[in-house]
Amino acid sequence: MLRRTALASILLLAAAWPAAAQDTYAAADAELNRLYQKIESRLINDHATKQQLIKAQRAWVAFRDAECAFSASGVEGGSVYREVLEACLSDLTKVRIGNFNGYLSCQEGDMACPVPAN
Repeated sequence: MLRRTALASILLLAAAWPAAAQDTYAAADAELNRLYQKIESRLINDHATKQQLIKAQRAWVAFRDAECAFSASGVEGGSVYREVLEACLSDLTKVRIGNFNGYLSCQEGDMACPVPAN
């Protein structure tokens, strides 16, 4: 009886893992989009810098996707590929969130900050 309960628990965890990884990435992606929009709104009167933000974000998305495809390539075709890919996407998105939070918390007069203080 104990073996069946343990096996059932393992199967439930295995089934929940993909959803958990996907939920983590979805939450991180939503936060990234929220912060991106906040940065964009601060750059409303600075077209050139806003265009640089767009260019940088497009390049970052391409990097993130390529890096995670490479990172997960060792398990490509396997049952955990999607989970490994989602974990990588989540991790890199969280790093970008940190970058965006840094831009949004610059002090007034910080010449190295591309986003004006609020």
